[in-house]
Amino acid sequence: MTSSVSNRPAPAPSGPGPLAGVRVVELAGIGPGPFAAMLLADLGADVVRVDRPGGPDFGVDPACDLTNRNKRSVLVDLKAPQGPAAVLDLVERADILVEGYRPGVAERLGVGPEACLARNPQLVYGRMTGWGQDGPLAASAGHDIGYIAVTGALGLAGPADGDPAAPANLLGDYAGGSLYLVTGVLAALHHARAHGTGQVVDAAIVDGTAHLSTLLHGLLAAGAWQDRRAANLFDGGAPFYGVYRTADGGHMAVGALERRFYDTFAALLGLTPDQAALRDDPARWPDLRAAVADRFATRTREEWTQVFSGTDACAAPVLSLTEAPQHPHLAARGTFTEAYGTLQPAPAPRFSATPAALRRPPALPGEHTAEVARDWDTPALTSLRHDPA
Repeated sequence: MTSSVSNRPAPAPSGPGPLAGVRVVELAGIGPGPFAAMLLADLGADVVRVDRPGGPDFGVDPACDLTNRNKRSVLVDLKAPQGPAAVLDLVERADILVEGYRPGVAERLGVGPEACLARNPQLVYGRMTGWGQDGPLAASAGHDIGYIAVTGALGLAGPADGDPAAPANLLGDYAGGSLYLVTGVLAALHHARAHGTGQVVDAAIVDGTAHLSTLLHGLLAAGAWQDRRAANLFDGGAPFYGVYRTADGGHMAVGALERRFYDTFAALLGLTPDQAALRDDPARWPDLRAAVADRFATRTREEWTQVFSGTDACAAPVLSLTEAPQHPHLAARGTFTEAYGTLQPAPAPRFSATPAALRRPPALPGEHTAEVARDWDTPALTSLRHDPA
């Protein structure tokens, strides 16, 4: 096989990160699996992404797919005679494997848990799916919106008198999926290193998203949460926790739940004492909401941002993805950073002794085959041949 040649600049020097020395094999896919592997890579793990010839049709230039940053890529056709053996060579030297196929697919390809754990009994085998490895829908297709729909999470978003609002796929794919997979494989890695035995981690988006709603289920059981949209303190039901339009068509977000924060907010917004006192009578909350909306409509988003700046009013401008990196607080912390010509979120969280860093740009398919074959001592990788995609 001929690996891709990159003319991009060499990786900048960086700290190793807390997962330095951990080896991860990622069987290429789209969505939460690649993001989970990116997070492991951001934290210092040596992540080798096994791309297939032709690759998943994500519809994005691979050089712009930031979920493949900090990784290396090899090309392996798992349907070719020597493909599974090449992956098992990597597995033998790995700590973690991440795959996001439908249940049974990895097994049919010869790289399922049984084959991998037979080769490496200490391996942590992470499986990322929407529905999980079993259950009536396990073999069914799906996407984020369907997974969060059946868990009750989608029904939380939207106006009381309207339809549920479809958020971006951050809640299901990445919060309920990727972050739970990362938590699971790192917990299992701790166990493997302490006891010498690996295991399979079944991370399902429906499980993780349901788990995220634990507090709400407790409030529901206590009679402190109404099971309908925009009827509670945290879902926009309270007029002092919501989003308001400004004079220029922008929006301000308000989260003045505590009394002392609300008092500051009401004073800076310019509510009269009688209007501010409506907080104490839920029956009058529609009147309070109207008063707050009227005040916000008198100034632009930037003007209100300046009014609330440096206070404990718990009010903030609603920014777009392109505006967010310029927010003074995020800029001061370096929450976003420019690396390899692309502005992107910096690795998170932060570590005092082993800082994470952006060490490599997004890996192009097959770009690092020879390098990985050398570093992981898997020379068979370089002898593979692939038909043109």
